[in-house]
Parts: sequence; structure tokens; C-alpha cells
Amino acid sequence: MRTLRTIAELRHALEPFRAGSTIGLVPTMGALHDGHRALFHTARADCDVIVASVFLNPAQFADPSDLAAYPADLGADQQVAAEEGIDIVFAPDAGEFYPPGFATWVAPEGAAVGLEGDARPGHFRGVATACLKLFTIVRPDLAYFGRKDAQQVAVVKQLVRDLNLELEIRVVSTVRDADGLALSSRNRRLSRAERARALAIPRALATRDPARARAVLTEAGVELDYVAVADLDGPTLAVAARVGPTRLIDNVLLEGDPP
Repeated sequence: MRTLRTIAELRHALEPFRAGSTIGLVPTMGALHDGHRALFHTARADCDVIVASVFLNPAQFADPSDLAAYPADLGADQQVAAEEGIDIVFAPDAGEFYPPGFATWVAPEGAAVGLEGDARPGHFRGVATACLKLFTIVRPDLAYFGRKDAQQVAVVKQLVRDLNLELEIRVVSTVRDADGLALSSRNRRLSRAERARALAIPRALATRDPARARAVLTEAGVELDYVAVADLDGPTLAVAARVGPTRLIDNVLLEGDPP
């Protein structure tokens, strides 16, 4: 496994694989966990070469304290990537990804409107811009995203469709701990008591009804950002809630199986 820090290095490393190999990309912000491992497993079965980006994208964070609190440990991430057979870890710093004078942003509408788009103004501008940059730098055949971030998946699919990008987005089902809590890098911020309260989120989603879900969360003392049904690759019950200072999101597809 190689860890590359610059765009030029990455492009040079991938050039020999442009003809005859399937290149996969797994975009991450680091703090890798078993949910990321599921993405890596899926990509490994499909691809000859896998690039995992590890980039804590400042453009996705409106709140500087949220960015500062995000867990970052490149060494630990490299170990996980190596264990999962990743070929290249692309870990640019912010100055490499957004060089001085950077002034071109992707401002999605459509799937980006509502839910996280309302709760986190500018968030999907940061997501869409970073993904477009990664797609043009890596030029993957396939890119892998987790269903837990269902609205993000919808925004990325829209980006690919609207800009006629030549890659396929593959979506991997949400991975959960044994207690039902969706895996997230933010879970490590939860105290034991907060984690116990956070279990109201999967219980709420299990009701498959917004009003009942809201009641479950309110009774558990969880602060709600939203509980809503939206069309995210099918009708989806989505929740964003704060448990102590930690904000968590989760969702369940109301019809059929997750894509």
C-alpha cells in the first residue's frame, strides 16, 4: 500500500492502470471504522486498483468547533486500509486540495434541498465540490458510498448524472453495531450514558412512522434536528438528532431493500 499526499503523485501512480484495469474510489474523511471496511470489501471484489481518499474536508463544516472535534488519526487509518488491501491512500492536506486562490464551487440543488441541506447550510456545496475534484483527479470507474448518508448519496448520484461524469456510484448498506446504532466516526464522542440514549435513534426508525419516531426520540431526551420522510432512492425515513454535543444521522428505506 502507498500513501500519496499530492495530486501529481496520485495521477502518476494511476497512469499505468488507465488501460485494462478497473479503478475504484472510496472517498472518506478518515476515522475509519467497520462501515468503511464494508465499503473496502465491496470495492475489493469489483476492482483491480482501489484508492481510498482520507481527507477531512473543511468545506463541509460550517461550525469550526465541529471540524476541530472530528477525530483524525492518519496512522490508524493507514493500518485499516492496509488490512483491507487498499492499494493507494490519498491523503492531501487542505492546501493541496484547495490551493491559494481556489474559487470554484459546485452548488447543488435538487436532492441537496431540505434535511441536511437546511440543517447545515453550505454542507453539500463542500461535499459536491470535493467529490467532483476527487472524481476528476482519480478518474475511477466505480465509487463507493454508504447508505447511512442517504442524502449525500442522492446528491452525488445527481452530480454524476447532471455533469455526465463517466463513473458508476455503488451504494453499500448501513453497517450497525450489535445494539443497532449505525456506525459513525462521531460515535466515539459519545459517553456510555449518551450512547444508551442514542439507541433511541434505531428504535425510532424501526417504527417506520415519523410521528411515532419523533415520540420515541423525545421520550428518550434526544434533541431533534429533524424527523422526516424524503425520496432518497425511494421513500426514506430520515433522522438527525443531538445526543449531548454529538450530532448523529440515520435513516431507513420504507419500501424495498436498500440500494
